Amino acid sequence: MRTPGSPNQPVVVGVDGSEQSRIALRWAAEYAAHHHSPLQIIYAIDVPVDYGPGLSGPLFDAERLRSHGESVVAASKTEAAEIAASTAEIAISAAAVTGSPVTVLREHGDKARLLVVGSRGLGALRRTLLGSVSTSLARHAECPVAVIPETVADAGAVVVGVDGSACSADAVAIAFDEASRRGTNLVAVHTWSEFYHYDARTTMQTEAEAVLSENLAGYGEKYPEVSVQRIVAEEPPAKAILVAAAAAQLIVVGSHGRRGFAGMTLGSVAQAVLHAAECPLIIARPAAGN
Repeated sequence: MRTPGSPNQPVVVGVDGSEQSRIALRWAAEYAAHHHSPLQIIYAIDVPVDYGPGLSGPLFDAERLRSHGESVVAASKTEAAEIAASTAEIAISAAAVTGSPVTVLREHGDKARLLVVGSRGLGALRRTLLGSVSTSLARHAECPVAVIPETVADAGAVVVGVDGSACSADAVAIAFDEASRRGTNLVAVHTWSEFYHYDARTTMQTEAEAVLSENLAGYGEKYPEVSVQRIVAEEPPAKAILVAAAAAQLIVVGSHGRRGFAGMTLGSVAQAVLHAAECPLIIARPAAGN
């Protein structure tokens, strides 16, 4: 049975001044307060470089960019403190750091309990389904990553995908902890397929139920207040998770599952859920070197 991160580990949230990042900030502040963890607010001063006819260098006002970044983190720190105060008093720090958002946030997330970003921000890709920063961090960060959409619900279950992998075990630990802290129930989803198998469907269903039970073992005693609904189905895992999460307040999945390999950045199931989830999503990632 796994244990979620230590309260001493910070929750890191990326902000960029967009409304989407403010939603992520508020979610991160509430999360940090409930976990009694310090909150780090990071603004990446991404220096743009444009080239065109007659242009030979970068076009930007460094001081103006830094001034804007510092104003964003100052306002974000004030807002986060107001949100967290209703739950717990936590340490909050904020900084504007020069560098690309992905690089800066990955560096600050190395020792974090959780790295939080909006699903998209102010960049050119904000019109796409998912922003480049959130996608890159979900693929490469060395701590769990929370991707926060435009709509955040305060009610509903916590849904977790279970497949028996190491990342899935981390996801289960996170999901139980979150369900307990949020005072809600947990929906555990495990799927199976007949492809490349020659057993009867009833046998595969029974075996899948046993796998789910094995992966949930011990958590009932640790979290007796959490009611667990178990879903074992013959269908694609991402589809089953998303259907179960139709009215959920949070989804938790591992970054890659049983068919993943060492060094793999993001599995097909996590990627599919990431691009289709309509509620906050936490992706459990393996620690560096695992």
